[in-house]
Amino acid sequence: MQALADDLVEDYVEHCRMHGSSWTDIGAALGVTRQAVQQRFHAPHKRYSPEAMTDGLRQAMVHVKKVAVQHRNNYIGTEHLLWGLTAEDNSATRLLRAVGISPETVHRSVGNRLSTGASQAAERIAWTPYSRKAITLAEARSEENGADRIDCDDLLIGLAQVGRGVAADILTDAGFDPAALDAAAVDPHPSQRG
Repeated sequence: MQALADDLVEDYVEHCRMHGSSWTDIGAALGVTRQAVQQRFHAPHKRYSPEAMTDGLRQAMVHVKKVAVQHRNNYIGTEHLLWGLTAEDNSATRLLRAVGISPETVHRSVGNRLSTGASQAAERIAWTPYSRKAITLAEARSEENGADRIDCDDLLIGLAQVGRGVAADILTDAGFDPAALDAAAVDPHPSQRG
């Protein structure tokens, strides 16, 4: 029950911040100070340096930031991550094809869900909690597989494993099931990671 409650509060805070609520307003609604709510929900997340990512994932991240800026979003959501992962050929698109899902269809579905905001996107755009969870899951998967860098397919699976957010909804609708991948041992890059 506590985990569910934490998820609900996190959703509430994320929703409020995306719709322009101040940290003071959110803190007041939760019965805590602005500083307390900001420390809990705006704690700086682990920065992933380019060296922690494969070339393919670094290129996907260029698309991620570009689409967030183009849509005037002041956050990187799971939808931006999925957009970047399906923008060009990489281990994520190869994994989708390997399980019979069209990356182009997924990319169009994400495009239909992107909304235009009113903010001037800054150089450093904050990641939403679900996006941070997805990259954490991707890093864990990469380590489990003995890789020293996170690849696009790791992040794709991380997005699906989060189980919530725009990307998870789109992947579920497309029939992408990360649990089935383990059983099938699908490898989108049998000879290298990159």
